[in-house]
Amino acid sequence: MLYTEFIAELGKAGLSVRAFAELTGMNPNSISNYARTGEVPTHLSLIAVLIVSVSEMGGDYRRIMSKVGVTLKKPRGGARQGHFGGDRQNNLDLKA
Repeated sequence: MLYTEFIAELGKAGLSVRAFAELTGMNPNSISNYARTGEVPTHLSLIAVLIVSVSEMGGDYRRIMSKVGVTLKKPRGGARQGHFGGDRQNNLDLKA
């Protein structure tokens, strides 16, 4: 699905990218980054379409989605909390 179509689908359900990210346990920036490529992954597109469909049928998608315990994704990378770039690597004494 094109990113513009994805945003239009979210709008039909009255959702912003930030609200969709909260529902799915994602970082809003991760979703917004798909604007660069112009396409949204299939799994996110399906979630958006299903949310709109449930909403159009008069259902409460928030109640339905609350049945799944959504946990926030852990940030990637080796940085420790409060430290940029993680721990420095020790110098290796390699003799050539």
